[in-house]
Amino acid sequence: MPILDRATEIALAVREAGGRALLVGGWVRDSLLNLETKDIDLEVYGLPATTLRTLLESLGRVDAVGESFTVYKLDDIDITLPRTESKIGRGHRGFEVTGDPWLPIEKAARRRDFTVNAIAWDPLTSEYLDPHGGREDLNLGLMRAVDINTFADDSLRVLRAIQLAARLNFKLDSSTKQICKEISLNDLPAERIWGELEKLLLLAHRPSIGFVLARELGVVEKLFPELEALVGCPQEPEWHPEGDVWIHTLMVVDQARKRISDLDFPQRVAVMLGAVCHDFGKPSTTATIDGRIRSLNHEAAGIPPTEVFLNRLNIWTLKRYDVRHQILGLVANHLKPGMWFKASDRVGDGAFRRLAQKVDLELLARLAKSDCLGRTGKFDCSAMEWFLTRARALGVEHNAPPALLRGKHLLALGLEPGPSVGKLLKQIYESQLDGKISSEAEAISEAKRLLSSVKSSKTR
Repeated sequence: MPILDRATEIALAVREAGGRALLVGGWVRDSLLNLETKDIDLEVYGLPATTLRTLLESLGRVDAVGESFTVYKLDDIDITLPRTESKIGRGHRGFEVTGDPWLPIEKAARRRDFTVNAIAWDPLTSEYLDPHGGREDLNLGLMRAVDINTFADDSLRVLRAIQLAARLNFKLDSSTKQICKEISLNDLPAERIWGELEKLLLLAHRPSIGFVLARELGVVEKLFPELEALVGCPQEPEWHPEGDVWIHTLMVVDQARKRISDLDFPQRVAVMLGAVCHDFGKPSTTATIDGRIRSLNHEAAGIPPTEVFLNRLNIWTLKRYDVRHQILGLVANHLKPGMWFKASDRVGDGAFRRLAQKVDLELLARLAKSDCLGRTGKFDCSAMEWFLTRARALGVEHNAPPALLRGKHLLALGLEPGPSVGKLLKQIYESQLDGKISSEAEAISEAKRLLSSVKSSKTR
């Protein structure tokens, strides 16, 4: 059953029981903007919690989640009672939440962050309930706090403002903007910061809009000093007519966003964070040499600040995919596709196979293409197609080739377990990467030759 039909079915059952169910939050906002939306939240008025749960259980399997306030999940729909929130402590958990099925709709909507998120819709009557002027702000393209007096109670709202403004291409109301500038963000844990940054990078078509706003609000300086360091860092105008490293990075991030739609979630994250971090090494390496602005070895210099940045966000693996390894590989090697293209007659297959040990070459080609296009002016970016074609021809666009020789082969040849096994495996694998060995039989034959050579040298 389509999710809206299911929500309507629930609303009908609630009405028959004497209550009223309203769609609230992002679904209502996005539907008014004609944007695709999947998540539905229902707020149920006029039924006590126990009555509501019993009713929902008659419609299907119900899961109850949440600590301070119960959220009922039926299929993919979140169902709650209207509630009030009072700030009683520090951090995002420092709220006293009170559910009240008889709470007036205006008061229930007041706890929401922005007016555009405080619109309710009755699926049975198609009536909009908009006590705080959210639809007018949607028409104006404006993000405005519902309650300026309580907005600062949840510091996460600053980051929500940033990612929503970018996703919707909205402006931030001046009063809300001033409040955001004054809010301390030192109570936000890593997972909350990353949750909003992830939405900015993966859901906004132009994440740069959010980064520009983040810097205007002081968020970049407070949370991401590695990004703040890019501001004002000069680049050679011949190659970067767009300006400093900050401007270039924003352009690269927007270009990368265009190149991830067909990737799985972890790979999308890797490319986008690779774009964010790719030039972190420039501030420490940029110098004027012979009248030209250079950033020698900035790839390698970018690794330490990238690690600090990822530590702050607690980014390691996502869905068992080593995202951190890929991001570091992208930062450390983002210039190689272009450099290798210029020296293509001297770059052998072994170089591609070895690089594939460090980073997914297809992701690297996407980032390098974004880096090339993330500038003003006209530049030849065909190197990345050449690079990816070579990688695919060798079958190493995602991984280095698996080793043909394994420890079991050496033990079968009579080699005793120990360090010598690993040393010999590595030696033969290097020959495989160079293309000198292309089958298991050749690998075993080479192992026999090397073992025989070692034995001969010992008997002399």
